[in-house]
Amino acid sequence: MRKSVTLACSECLSRNYSTAKSGNQSERLETRKFCKRCDKHTVHRETK
Repeated sequence: MRKSVTLACSECLSRNYSTAKSGNQSERLETRKFCKRCDKHTVHRETK
């Protein structure tokens, strides 16, 4: 079963993206994405 999660920018903490991950994955998702508020590519991490 897939779980929907929200990704937040690690620099400005704005919540820009939402995505899905598998339900049995215990670690937090982390990926580089473009933040329109910072106007550059930054690391986005899964929020609670």
